[in-house]
Amino acid sequence: MMERRFLRVGWMFDGKGGPAQRGRLLSLEGGRIAAIEEDRAEARSDREPVVDLSRCTILPPLVDGHVHLFMSATCERERRVAQLSADYGQLLPAMTCHAESFLAHGVLAARDGGDQGGYALAFRTSAAMPPPLSLKVVGRGWHREGRYGRIIGRTPRAGETLAAAVAGEEQAVDQVKIVNSGFNSLKVFAQETKSQFDVEELFAAVRAAANCGRKVMVHANGREPVRNALLAGCHSIEHGFFMGRENLELMAGSATIWVPTACTMRAFLDNFGALGGEAQRSVIEATLHEQLEQLALARRLGVRVAIGTDAGSLGVHHGRSVAEEMRLFIEAGFSAGEAVAAATSVGARLLGLPGSGTLEKGGPATFLVVEGDASDLPRRLPQLHALYIDGRAVSLPPSISPATPAT
Repeated sequence: MMERRFLRVGWMFDGKGGPAQRGRLLSLEGGRIAAIEEDRAEARSDREPVVDLSRCTILPPLVDGHVHLFMSATCERERRVAQLSADYGQLLPAMTCHAESFLAHGVLAARDGGDQGGYALAFRTSAAMPPPLSLKVVGRGWHREGRYGRIIGRTPRAGETLAAAVAGEEQAVDQVKIVNSGFNSLKVFAQETKSQFDVEELFAAVRAAANCGRKVMVHANGREPVRNALLAGCHSIEHGFFMGRENLELMAGSATIWVPTACTMRAFLDNFGALGGEAQRSVIEATLHEQLEQLALARRLGVRVAIGTDAGSLGVHHGRSVAEEMRLFIEAGFSAGEAVAAATSVGARLLGLPGSGTLEKGGPATFLVVEGDASDLPRRLPQLHALYIDGRAVSLPPSISPATPAT
């Protein structure tokens, strides 16, 4: 007979988008949640919980839907340039540190958005990959010759279509990454670039990926690049700055998930001095404001939105930036419960992780414990009280403290 244990919790976010549930009694058995009940004195008379978390909040483990494991968030220009040409052996210590930092901040699943050498793909099957982190990878993204995307991918061979290139992806790749626009200008507000691929090219690529059982994530900013990706049936829009209301309405009527990565702009503001002459503060401020307005509109329209941080960008630290992105969601009008859902169940769906992202009867007893009441989220997220995996508290990597970001 399996042992049944009990936990008293003060507040619980179940990851489905609703408000925190106050005072819950969890029964754990065989690594799963056997029951969730209201925490009443009469209900505990003959089965006092062995763990008292009545002053804590629990929630499902976090998911970061857009990261770059090979890049460090450092503001030192020489180090940022050097990492773009470093080989796998040179990058391995940093990637290991970044992976451990995810776990230290309660991020148990992440989707890597690509690197030129496919190093995240190699890291995932290496001895350095720390359990229980789940890492979904695209290997190397695809971009058009002469356009933005070289640091995270490659181009189809001469005479090869995008669809043929996608069909020939490495078998170990989980999803396909396509770059369909440029990067946001930090000097000219709302500057848009032309779509790298037209609707027909993208549609054929999405179909080729589907034949291989893979979803397609598309880097796209601006109205035309986003619209082409949506009409082609892509599974997620990455970034989506300046895509406009029509695209959001189109997305609301589709199954596409938006990953807005708003915290990149906040990080640029916080580390403005490191940008040198490459940016204007007023442009970054206006870009962040515009993205938060798009987030507010997306919420009203019913667009499915997932947390993704673009970790590895300047000032965007692996792990702890998830809480920053959640704060921006709340600033844009999302409730705490909705922000939690974006960082848990919606993210799990985006990564293709069945049975993850929610806390419910019969589901896995895997969750984060944060000190304080639910009103303190996400501020307290960077300081985890405990991490439970399959009903058991586990130790965080000894070399990593939640308060100490990886560099």
